[in-house]
Amino acid sequence: MRLFIALLFIFGFQFSVSAQIFHTPAALVPYLETAPEIISQAAVLIDAHTGVILYSKNPDENIPPASLTKLMTMNLVMKEIKEGRASYDEIIPITVESWAQSQPYRSSLMFLEPGQTVTLREILLGLAVVSGNDAAVAAALRLAPTMDDFAAMMTAEARRMGLSVTRFAEASGISAQNRTTAAEFASFCRQYLAKHPDSLKDFHSVQEFSYPLAANEQERYRNNPRTIPQENRNTLLKTFPGADGLKTGFINESGYNVALSAQRDETRFILVLLGAPNTRRGARIRDEDGARLLTWAFDNFKTVRPLIGSLENARLWKGKLKFAELELAEPADFTSHISRTGSLKYETIIPNPLIAPLAKGEPVGYLKISDAYGELSRTPLVTKTAYEKGNILKRIWHSIRLLFKR
Repeated sequence: MRLFIALLFIFGFQFSVSAQIFHTPAALVPYLETAPEIISQAAVLIDAHTGVILYSKNPDENIPPASLTKLMTMNLVMKEIKEGRASYDEIIPITVESWAQSQPYRSSLMFLEPGQTVTLREILLGLAVVSGNDAAVAAALRLAPTMDDFAAMMTAEARRMGLSVTRFAEASGISAQNRTTAAEFASFCRQYLAKHPDSLKDFHSVQEFSYPLAANEQERYRNNPRTIPQENRNTLLKTFPGADGLKTGFINESGYNVALSAQRDETRFILVLLGAPNTRRGARIRDEDGARLLTWAFDNFKTVRPLIGSLENARLWKGKLKFAELELAEPADFTSHISRTGSLKYETIIPNPLIAPLAKGEPVGYLKISDAYGELSRTPLVTKTAYEKGNILKRIWHSIRLLFKR
């Protein structure tokens, strides 16, 4: 952890997680050393709303995601549904490939069988709640002709999401050839929740899933459907206040993994833990590491969503108009230590004179938010509209004034 703090100072409190820049503002750095020690091999903890990294351990270590892979499978299925090429209520054929008894030894299963009537929504529940490898195969073969084709779709989607290391060999996570890093998978989870916010309520926080029901079975089995109730593999849903997702995973090559989401009030954290020990206590160690880091995060940090009123207009030089209207390029929300969320001060900083012509959305400066102890955040400012240059006389006069002003 001390090395992480030092690197933040050296590199200006930010580093790149693929296509997204996750930053740690200087105002937060003094509080990061209070983070607890964990046993898991790699971890990244972020504010889901702002992308600020609050904890990092071996963020770029290449590790098999195990059943965290199923989140990418679900992402592609829900993308197809959103774009109108699939439906939650459509019936998914169960082939020999997706039959439960065709899956590798010791697989987590939804217990699919040929001849059953099962909807795509039930397949997604089988993925999210009970981590069914058979459900993963059924979902993959709904979207692609072969598993290799679907794995190529998964990797291509990872690249579109800015993940340069993450790659997939199949849909369930059983293969050690699936690879990711804690940093990249935290980035993936943040994008996943932004794209599919209802997935937490509809799938990932569901505590129990029973299958098959009578309606799923062929008529001759409906009097005795042999229903198997299973609890969600993510035990922190029951034990950690605010936990509502996302997914656990285990294979021998990775140990115990988890992608966690938890929200209290207006603050949500995402935590990815990879490589808890492959031992009898491995699952418990994973849960203890997760609870310890999330407790620390909620005890120390929160998402602040300041209400920014109208911004002061900026002086415009050599233009038809005397002033330029400004607006925020992005929300001014930021992550703060809980001790520094009281009285906030706002200051518009325009480093250089604004000289027409200016295009709409032209970067011109930033809004600085501070408290009594110093700066908390900066948000870029841009022009609200385009501004044309003034006549020749005005431009000459303003050039003279700017020369003396400098």
